[in-house]
Amino acid sequence: GASQRKGHSARTLSPEEAERLAKDQVVVSEFKQLKLEKEAQKNWDLFYKRNSTNFFKDRHWTSREFEELKACREFADQKLTILEAGCGVGNCLFPLLEEDLHMFAYACDFSPRAVEYVKQNALYSPERCQVFQCDLTRDDLLQHIPAESVDVVTLIFVLSAIHPDKMHLVLRNIYKVLKPGKCVLFRDYGLYDHAMLRFKSGSKLGENFYVRQDGTRSYFFTEEFLSQLFRAEGYEQVANEYVQRETVNRKEELRVPRVFLQSKFQKP
Repeated sequence: GASQRKGHSARTLSPEEAERLAKDQVVVSEFKQLKLEKEAQKNWDLFYKRNSTNFFKDRHWTSREFEELKACREFADQKLTILEAGCGVGNCLFPLLEEDLHMFAYACDFSPRAVEYVKQNALYSPERCQVFQCDLTRDDLLQHIPAESVDVVTLIFVLSAIHPDKMHLVLRNIYKVLKPGKCVLFRDYGLYDHAMLRFKSGSKLGENFYVRQDGTRSYFFTEEFLSQLFRAEGYEQVANEYVQRETVNRKEELRVPRVFLQSKFQKP
């Protein structure tokens, strides 16, 4: 079971949680940080090698949470063009294509292995989907997608895996392919999510930024940070709020606080 609420106030930590976070101030050495940045692609590729297509569940909640995927149509069966930036193995992509037959999707991922898994999926069809490998901080999307041709960009659990200093490069890159008046739909980890509180000492890379044991990294967003990030690249904020869920594991009687940031930013 799970209860959910949305709002603009961050989750309040328990005294024990606050104390644990306050104690954890040791930051990973600069040498190791540079190595992690250099090996980011390799680490994600190894992640998909280990987990194949089994790690993430198919996200059938995307169109429920983001009614804009339907609302941005001007008439009923208008063909929509979307870009899924950071598509992984297609857990979000394929449910969307199945649900909406009038949609064409561009999809890209940092990991060449993830892109291969998408192409091997029985639902993959080049007529409806074009997938390609891309480092969103460096490779120009205009090499694959015409300028200002996309109706919606989804950025779901992607930006958190990128170094905070490079996040603006991703937003600048997708801005070029988005039509004026159209939106980026964002969902990612929020400040004080359960995953952030579970990091062991020695995992901290910087403020709200951590490394997992497998070398992949995760940033936990505040509403203010995300808003500044998008606005600095010329986007207008439409919606930006925390989604706080308490997931209950009845078998183990555990209450797990999940915090996400769910947002919508528009290109003027």
